[in-house]
Amino acid sequence: MKNPPYGVKLVLEAVCVMKGIKSERKPDPKGSGRMIEDFWGPSQKLISDTKFLESLKTYDKDNIDPTIMNHIREKYISDPDFNPSKIKKVSNACEGLCKWIRALDVYDKVKKVVGPKQEKLQQAEMDYNVQIEKLNEKRAELAGVLGKLQTLQDELTKKTNEKKDLEDNIDLCSQKLTRAEQLISGLSGEKYRWSQTALELQSTLDNAIGDVLLSAGVVAYLGAFTVDFRNVLINEWNHTCLKMNIPCSKQFSLIHTLGEPVLIREWNIFGLPADNFSIENGIIVFSSMRWPLMIDPQNQANKWIKNLEKTNNISVIKLTNSNYMTSIQLAIEHGLPVLLENVQEEIDATLDQVLLRNIYKQGGIEYIRFGDNLLEYNHSFRFYITTRLRNPHYLPDISVKVTLLNFMITPQGLQDQLLGIVVAKERPQLEEKKNELIVESANNKKFLKEIEDKILYILSSSEGNILEDESAIKVLSSSKTLSAEIQLKEEITIVTEREIDVARDVYIPVSKHSSVLFFCITDLNNIDPMYQYSLSWFINLYYQSIAQSEKSNDVNERITILNDYFTYNIYRNVCRSLFEKDKLIFSFILTVGIFRSKGLIDDELFTLFLTEGVGLTNEYPNPASKWLSDKSWDETVRVSQLPKLNQFYKSIIELNDEWNIWYDSNNPQDMPIPKPFENIDGLEKLVIIKCIRFDKVVPAIQQYVVNSMGQKYVEPPSFDLADSFKDSNCCSPLIFILSAGTDPMSSLIKFSEYNKISPTDLITISLGQGQGPIAANMIKSGIETGKWVVLQNCHLAVSWMKELDRICNDDIIPSRTHQSFRLWLTSYPSDNFPVSILQNGIKMINEAPKGLGANLFRSYTTNPINDPEFYLRCKNHSGLKTLLFSLCFFHGIIQERQKFGSLGWNIPYEFNDSDLQISVMQLNMFLNDYDEIPFEALLYLIGECNYGGRVTDDKDRRLLTSLLLIFFNSNVINNNLYTFSESGLYYIPKDTTINGCLDYIKSLPMNPQPEVFGLHENADITKNNYETHLLLNGTILTQSQIAAGGSDKDTDSKTVELANNIAKNIPDLFDIIEATKKISNNV
Repeated sequence: MKNPPYGVKLVLEAVCVMKGIKSERKPDPKGSGRMIEDFWGPSQKLISDTKFLESLKTYDKDNIDPTIMNHIREKYISDPDFNPSKIKKVSNACEGLCKWIRALDVYDKVKKVVGPKQEKLQQAEMDYNVQIEKLNEKRAELAGVLGKLQTLQDELTKKTNEKKDLEDNIDLCSQKLTRAEQLISGLSGEKYRWSQTALELQSTLDNAIGDVLLSAGVVAYLGAFTVDFRNVLINEWNHTCLKMNIPCSKQFSLIHTLGEPVLIREWNIFGLPADNFSIENGIIVFSSMRWPLMIDPQNQANKWIKNLEKTNNISVIKLTNSNYMTSIQLAIEHGLPVLLENVQEEIDATLDQVLLRNIYKQGGIEYIRFGDNLLEYNHSFRFYITTRLRNPHYLPDISVKVTLLNFMITPQGLQDQLLGIVVAKERPQLEEKKNELIVESANNKKFLKEIEDKILYILSSSEGNILEDESAIKVLSSSKTLSAEIQLKEEITIVTEREIDVARDVYIPVSKHSSVLFFCITDLNNIDPMYQYSLSWFINLYYQSIAQSEKSNDVNERITILNDYFTYNIYRNVCRSLFEKDKLIFSFILTVGIFRSKGLIDDELFTLFLTEGVGLTNEYPNPASKWLSDKSWDETVRVSQLPKLNQFYKSIIELNDEWNIWYDSNNPQDMPIPKPFENIDGLEKLVIIKCIRFDKVVPAIQQYVVNSMGQKYVEPPSFDLADSFKDSNCCSPLIFILSAGTDPMSSLIKFSEYNKISPTDLITISLGQGQGPIAANMIKSGIETGKWVVLQNCHLAVSWMKELDRICNDDIIPSRTHQSFRLWLTSYPSDNFPVSILQNGIKMINEAPKGLGANLFRSYTTNPINDPEFYLRCKNHSGLKTLLFSLCFFHGIIQERQKFGSLGWNIPYEFNDSDLQISVMQLNMFLNDYDEIPFEALLYLIGECNYGGRVTDDKDRRLLTSLLLIFFNSNVINNNLYTFSESGLYYIPKDTTINGCLDYIKSLPMNPQPEVFGLHENADITKNNYETHLLLNGTILTQSQIAAGGSDKDTDSKTVELANNIAKNIPDLFDIIEATKKISNNV
């Protein structure tokens, strides 16, 4: 048969496999061109063998190769066509062979699988029977033992009962005798303590009139003041009471008078800072007759109240909530606490009845009118109000209705928090034990107070002879025992806590240093209202720094690492949200703040440095009037009143020529100061430079910061959108603070493309009249879908900012916000921008960096210049790299010239990065399209179109063209060392690769000379004077703690001295009669 049926071939193929006969390789008859395995040929040979049938009968079925059987089962047995009934239709002979193979399959399974299991089963049953017999024997033995045991147990129970009866009889006989002894011995230990307590109570009672008077004054009037001013007033009041013989404590303390130690400890556990100022605030909250309005920019009071009232089902509301009236109404009726948070400077008049507590009785029931409703008043109702504003201005009609409280965190309170955090991270077991001890100590004191009250109650309420009151004796005895145990525990707790505190105190330098950093940034908002930073943001950064900083087993080294890392982390994060003009101010106040905390800053000297002269009469004539102005000389004499600089004015008189040389130098801050100040440094040097060379104060401050903190603190990090985005999440808005000539949209669009955000997922709107509801719907859609929403020009939608604040606080919450959602906001600085958004958001300022070197560095770290692929796409690599450096230098020059005012440009222009980027792309295109560099075309496009398109003044246009010619000409390409200035300091580096240019840029001076800008060296003076005024004025705004300096004279005495001095200089009144005569005679 040439074409046997499929079933025949299948059966014979299976027989071949069973017999171990191999197939033949033949071309595929279907014409696929491949070789196939064919069994038909071998099978024909097999069946033609006369001994074929005999071989099947004698087949060794007991030792079939498992591989063969697996193959048979996988390929043939499982094949639906390998069925005897189907095979029979095509061949009766093959049907038998098919049955034979299936029979072998069944036999093999039974033989190799079922057979061994049956043998094992038989063996197991035999073993089981043997073990059952043994078990029955053991059970019989156990029953005998249990019987004996029960007999013994019954005997033991009988004897135990007899023993108990005897003991009960003994106890009953001795009980009455010991009861009196227990009472006497139990209370004997309290005799001394109660005697001392009685004396203390008597002293407190004697001083109660004055102490309560002072306490009432503090609660009523001093809540809103700072810790320093509050303490001054308390001390003055205390002194006045003592002077007027009003009985009061010599050292009055509100905490001692009104505070409950156990309750205060509970407040601390719930989040109230442990410093005295915060504890006093807590006492005022619960002692005042008016509801508290807490000034809480760091959210400390808010957190404390929420934790404190959590078990009482506190309602947390905002005035922006649509149902806040309903929440208050329900709380009044059911006696629940309410926290009204994030109020502004105005409070809804509807709350007046609640604030004034206008409660009246009607039919024996107390009511209060709330809105249009008459509510039954529950005296368990409590009302708390908080505001995030740092310095709110509440009108008198609001202030008289509430108790204003200043809950701004104190340095000591923050230091305690930060110490707990760093110890928890560095020594977690230590901090955990500390927290456990705090809670245990609070519980111990609470239990001791309860036990003491219980003992006193029993003694005072017992009727008749107390010895006859068995229950009272038991209670007293157990209470005393428990009291002793708790007292012992408390003593152990105190000792252990002290030991832990010693170990924790090792990290105090970290917490103290970090606390200083926080208070360096809190007053930045006095410079610009957008500079808002929350405590939670600061603490998160603190956690991050502890986790990311380098580890060390040496504690002192670790402390240094933590301080250095966190300081620079703060500097880097704050700098990205500061305008260029304020970054050096921040570096300076950071340096001064750190040094002040170490006692290295003389506050009076610092005050003199920041402030101008006060106009006092100068009795010394100017000895150097040819080169030193009278104003500078007056400043010099004024400063010489300080001990450290008392030789200053004398040195100028005696060494006039040396001072003149120092004065005339280009960089006096780098020159030795004449004797006796040649070795002077630090703040004293700054004061001298300010007096003599006011225009060099800025570089002197830069030098001071570098020497004190390091070079990196005067080199702010470049703007990095990716870095800011990394610190964000779906609930923290990203805020672009705008400056003149900046538009972050192009950068944002590129960044969204880089993050694979499609154009449909980046939705933008420019806010303005009527755009608020549209923006709200966009935000709602973004929250649900994860889109990026960009709200531009928020400063133009002042009226809608409250709604945006509500959306950010109430709607954008983790539980219902898509993780990919981001809210981007752009705004110019505005007093009306919500503080909470600024504090919770990531603030960024994409402004041209200050300084030529920084400008060049930014250009070379910005796309496409920092992309090596960009250079490879240009056939003229060398020309592109050289002209690219020239173009970036030109871009930096024309931007930096703006700082010289009208000397730089007649009209200020907003040259920005987009001008540079389009010029770079055109330069690349022209160098690719032309063999010769078309300088004329480039000059026209760059000078007339790109940058020149912004220039409106003819003289400025001519200047722009002239400057561009310096940077775009054939000599730039042909000259091996082409310079941009006469001094030769500025040139095109030989290595024009990205790294080569960056290395050269880093070597440039921080403060370039005017020559590189094409200006005379005197052009620096006006610019520098302006920058100095800007820096000093900005620094003063952040130094609220400086009042009258560090002298012994207070502010009032200095004011009187100044007034008297001015009065002396006022000429006498004219003699009218004499003057009239003189005029008449002259006429």
